[in-house]
Order: sequence, then structure tokens, then C-alpha cells
Amino acid sequence: MKKLKPFLLLAVVAVLSACSSVRVASDYDQSADFTNYKTFAFFKPGIDKAEISDLDKKRILRAIETEMMAKGFVKSDNPSMLVSIFTTAEERVDVYNNFGWGWGAWGPWGPWGGGFGNTVSRTTEGTLYIDLIDATKKELVWQGQGTGYLARNVERKQERINEIVGEIMQEYPPKQMASN
Repeated sequence: MKKLKPFLLLAVVAVLSACSSVRVASDYDQSADFTNYKTFAFFKPGIDKAEISDLDKKRILRAIETEMMAKGFVKSDNPSMLVSIFTTAEERVDVYNNFGWGWGAWGPWGPWGGGFGNTVSRTTEGTLYIDLIDATKKELVWQGQGTGYLARNVERKQERINEIVGEIMQEYPPKQMASN
């Protein structure tokens, strides 16, 4: 039994962290000098193409602005870097067929029979891409990507978006640059 406890604890932690985890990745132009970027602005033409609600766009942009400012960037009308976003979403529908037997279960065979039922679970997994573009050259210099399950209720949406954006922006500046 003692050998099972660490395994059980690890399994519980893995399940709980999988529910709220964000998978992130990033890529960057190795010739870019990231120390030159001090100011930013949002790239409206790119953001307008994102196929999400205007409310979710505002939530995402608010989270990105907070992260950029925490990294020392200043929002500017004459930026060195432009920020754009792109999103994708995939809905997953799981149907579980349930059949049960037992005393006292009112099913088609009376109080001693069984019963049928289906449980439907819907989740939406979204991917957010954050593009950082050199404002002078109009070239992509860094892209971060985060994939995770989206919150359905309004109260949790901003919190979840903040979490996803925060995880993505941990990848900036590129690790190679961060050590210099």
C-alpha cells in the first residue's frame, strides 16, 4: 500500500495539471537583435483577421499589453515592434455510454433492473499565436504559440487568457538572448 501512495499522488497531480496546462512553443529569427526592441504597438490589420469575438480580442490584447509592459516595453505610436495575433479552436465532443445494474435502480425492469444513459462532454481547445514583428522591416522576428482548453464561463475567461498569454510570453526573449 505504501508503494501505491506516491504513484496515486503523482497520478492526481498529473490529472489536475493536465486540466489547466498550456502547451507552448516558440520560434524566432536568429539574426534579430532583440535588445533593439523597446517599444510596441498592436498591428490592427493582423488582429482584425483573427476569427474570434471582439470581446475575446480585447481580453487577449489586454493580457499581452500587461505582459509586454512587465518585460519593460513601452506602448508607442512609433514602435520598434508590432504585435499581432492569430487563433484557432477545435471543439471536442466525447459521448460516454452508461449502463448500470443494481437493486433499487428504476430501469426498464423495475426496481431490481438496470438503466441506460449517455453523458456528453464538450470541451474547446484553442491555440493562440502571438507574432512579434520588426516595425521597420515588417518582418516576423518571434512567434509564440500556446495551446490549451478554453474557459466557457465569462468570469473564468480573462483568467484563463491571462494564463495562456503569460505562459507564451515566458518564452520571450528567446532563451539564447536571455542568457546574454
